[in-house]
Amino acid sequence: MNRRIDWTSVQARIEPWLQGNRRVWLTAAGFAGVAIFVRLLGILETVELAAFDQLFQIRQSEGTDERIVLVYIDDDDISSLDAWPISDALMATALTHIKAQSPRAIGLDIYRDLPVGEGKEQLDNVFSTTPNLIGIEKRTDRYVAGVRPPEVLQDLNQVGFNDVLLDPNGRVRRSLLFTNDGKEFYTSFALKLAQLYLAEDGITAHGAERGNSAYLQLGDAIFEPLSPNDGGYVGVDSGGYQIIANFRSNAEPFETISFTDVLAGEIPTDLMNDRIVLVGSNAKSLQDYFSTPLSGRQQIDHTMPGIKLHAHFISQIISAAIDGRALIHVWPEPVEWGWIFIWSVLGASLSWRVRSPVKLALLLLLSGFTLCVVGYGAFIIGWWIPVIPPMMALVGAAIGITGYIAHLEGELQKSKEFLNSVINTIPDPIFVKDSQHRWVVLNDAYSRFIGYSVDDLIGKNENHFLPPHQARSIQLQDEVAFLDESQGESEDEFTNSSGHTYTIYIKRSLHKDSAGNRFLVGVIHDITQRKRMEDELRRTAAELVQSNAELRQTGAHLREMAYHDPLTGLPNRKLFQERLIQSIDWANYNEQLIALLFVDLDGFKLVNDSRGHVIGDLLLKAVAKRLSGSLRSSDTVARIGGDEFVVILPAIPSRQKAGQVAQKLLSTLSETFVLEDETISITASIGISMYPFDGESLDTLIVAADQSMYRAKSGGKNQFRFASSSEISRSATYQSEQSYEMQTVDVSISERINA
Repeated sequence: MNRRIDWTSVQARIEPWLQGNRRVWLTAAGFAGVAIFVRLLGILETVELAAFDQLFQIRQSEGTDERIVLVYIDDDDISSLDAWPISDALMATALTHIKAQSPRAIGLDIYRDLPVGEGKEQLDNVFSTTPNLIGIEKRTDRYVAGVRPPEVLQDLNQVGFNDVLLDPNGRVRRSLLFTNDGKEFYTSFALKLAQLYLAEDGITAHGAERGNSAYLQLGDAIFEPLSPNDGGYVGVDSGGYQIIANFRSNAEPFETISFTDVLAGEIPTDLMNDRIVLVGSNAKSLQDYFSTPLSGRQQIDHTMPGIKLHAHFISQIISAAIDGRALIHVWPEPVEWGWIFIWSVLGASLSWRVRSPVKLALLLLLSGFTLCVVGYGAFIIGWWIPVIPPMMALVGAAIGITGYIAHLEGELQKSKEFLNSVINTIPDPIFVKDSQHRWVVLNDAYSRFIGYSVDDLIGKNENHFLPPHQARSIQLQDEVAFLDESQGESEDEFTNSSGHTYTIYIKRSLHKDSAGNRFLVGVIHDITQRKRMEDELRRTAAELVQSNAELRQTGAHLREMAYHDPLTGLPNRKLFQERLIQSIDWANYNEQLIALLFVDLDGFKLVNDSRGHVIGDLLLKAVAKRLSGSLRSSDTVARIGGDEFVVILPAIPSRQKAGQVAQKLLSTLSETFVLEDETISITASIGISMYPFDGESLDTLIVAADQSMYRAKSGGKNQFRFASSSEISRSATYQSEQSYEMQTVDVSISERINA
């Protein structure tokens, strides 16, 4: 069964990861682009070609190709014959002896455009009676004049052109198979001989059966032509049909015999039978030598004679066609660019994640070594992939990220110093923790509060200084803030170095720096005295309630003195009134809007009666926490009655935004509560009044919000309503006819809800 991919979900997972690693991606892309640009300029060509040569030099030696025999004319031969060039008569004799060995093909790698000494007719007769003999010519180009082949061989179409191409640094790394001058098609010396040999095995040249049919195929081997920017080349002249030469990596890749021995008929039995025989110069004095990728390898001459070059080219062709020996392929440029980008990402990622210079250096060395191993492994199976540009991108991206991190650390140090100077002026204890819960910034007030110096505290956490249960409680709240990435508040116990235990209130907020590091900022308030006062007030109130109604009223008045609701910890009625008055004054001065939300829980009385007051109290606490967690730090949420809450939204930009906040609160409260292993579902009705549209006084705004809340409840609950003009009018009339204080209004609201 096919499964459809949820691309929205995939995007939702990938985008945060990309954003969190944005600096890595930008740096990697930048340095990959630089490496690619530098490569396209040709600046790295020399280094890349040198690296390519090293692959040949370290490759394991291959066996001798016994299908090719070289007949060398060296300086000793020239001295013994006392002649150069070799006369036509001697050449005819040598070729006759070779022909007698029945080779598959004979290649004469010596220019014979003019008669030499006596024996021209004899040599022409050998040429005309040897159909498997191929002569060589030099094509005229813009740099040098050409050398024509023997006329007899040219008339018989038994000629191949010299296919030696030099790179800018003078080395031979390419082989030319075909060329044309716009009028006529020419085949190289090596390919001509290889085709003669392969024809005996029934292998002929034809268009590629796979991929581009214009490519040459011999057997199962497809010879892809070279492009100007293939491998390490940049803008190389790729005219004709060129391939990258794959030299056999050993000192003696072919059987050899001297021209003098051949001339004397001293040829070992079957040395040349059914093989390709090349006749050419190996004399140092003739300077027909070339540098190749093998130059410099131990036990291999620094340069190679032309006849040996042709033998390597021929061996490459027939080995690929018959043995399946790998040709050298290259990636398309877009794939090479992607390869460079991958290593750039690796360098940037390592530098971003590993901040230890020693570890980073070791990992970069390991990565560079791995890149070289991969390049060598690919070369073994016939692929020339870039090594120098990705190495440059790897190191460059790592250096770039390291420099950026050094800059960030410098800026962070400056920020810490500035932050310390600021927070040390604040009387409340303040701490800043990293994601490992370690203190990274502390003010002097915190040091005095806990009783240890800042130097002793930095880099540690509460486990080192507080009792285990206190440290565990504080760190649990810290972890919640890190996981939720939101603000949080908690009350905890705190025992300092002198053994004095405080009750503290901690306000937490999470922040990120430009590098993506997360820090938890906490402000501590000592509420020990306040908690004692509240406890005392509660005890006094309980005693007064037990004595008489007058004492209960006094106790209620004392409880009213406290600013926070003892059950939920939210601001109580008095603090709510003060904050609303302050908000109205501020909004009036700054010409801003205020939204007042009257929140009443639907069906709370049923929960309280059916589940018990313990569950009811837990539900109220949970509701208070959800409301607080859904609002801004500048907003106020207060509990003014049993299940009544009010929310002040100062500087709200519009009625629409107030409606969005109300909808958010409704959605939050409608989610299931799990209390004491019991699952409870509850909704709320919300009424909204706006300052100054729905009233300019505290009483008018409250009554308007209250009336609109009742309208929301009568309309089906679990919804919100804005104050209507009629409700505003009624609230104004109500205020003018009655001189009640805000407390009386609040009591009447509570009485109506309870009824």
